[in-house]
Amino acid sequence: MNIKAWIEATRLRTLPVSLAGVVTVLGYNLIYNNVKWVPLVICALFALLCQIASNYANEYFDFKAGRDRQGREGPRRGVTEGDITPSAMKRAVFVTLAVAACLGLSLIYWGGWWLIGAGAAIGLGVLAYSTGPYPLSTRGWGEVAVVVFFGLVPVNLTYYVETLEWSCVVLAGSLAIGLLGANVIIVNNYRDVDDDRAVNKLTLAVRFGRPFMRCLYVANAVVAMALVMPVWTGFSYGWCAVPVLTLAGEIAIAVTMGRREGRALTPLLGMTSVLMFLYAILFVVAASIMA
Repeated sequence: MNIKAWIEATRLRTLPVSLAGVVTVLGYNLIYNNVKWVPLVICALFALLCQIASNYANEYFDFKAGRDRQGREGPRRGVTEGDITPSAMKRAVFVTLAVAACLGLSLIYWGGWWLIGAGAAIGLGVLAYSTGPYPLSTRGWGEVAVVVFFGLVPVNLTYYVETLEWSCVVLAGSLAIGLLGANVIIVNNYRDVDDDRAVNKLTLAVRFGRPFMRCLYVANAVVAMALVMPVWTGFSYGWCAVPVLTLAGEIAIAVTMGRREGRALTPLLGMTSVLMFLYAILFVVAASIMA
């Protein structure tokens, strides 16, 4: 087994995206003094496994559809390059989803039986991103899918499992996390424009070009920080430095995107992901101090 290829297939740079939403919920739970650690950890593992399954599925189905080619600008694709067999990757997709499903079923104890339907929808979303009659990633809906499945869904569902309540404040925070997560996909598709155009993969970057994507990246960050600013001002005006600095970091990355090409853009993908996760961590720190 080629361990390095499998690690690469998990796309480690992007994994903080799935954890940031659950970490954010911890911050809200600290504010409202209602933390249940066991379901919170289960939600984090569920989110992580779903993202890994999505990454595996993207690699497998893009290979099967001819959307990946050898020597692409992005990180090496194990199936396309022959490091991982297609059958092994296909098995990994469904094994990872099965483990995630088992974890998700345990959340019924806290959240109720209706979570089965929610879990099924998430599983379908994992696959629909890369396959089916209308693969979201190839039709310019990848960024929207991230907002939904890495922001709105994990944050609000995790908060519900913890509290059995819905919150408009948490809804705004979930949209903010989703927009920051979408910026990770923006960098990815920005880097891969030439490769995607060659195989008719119609991402937003292919449809509208790189300058538009840099503007969208900044717009996402601005809207995200505007959505959460009331919570930060509720802590104290000093804590407002966190969203301000997060926005400054996102703008700096967007500017750097315009000065780089090809594989030199890959570190910016990781930086976007880490900045999002760092924002979530600092939110927990602020909530624990000010709650």
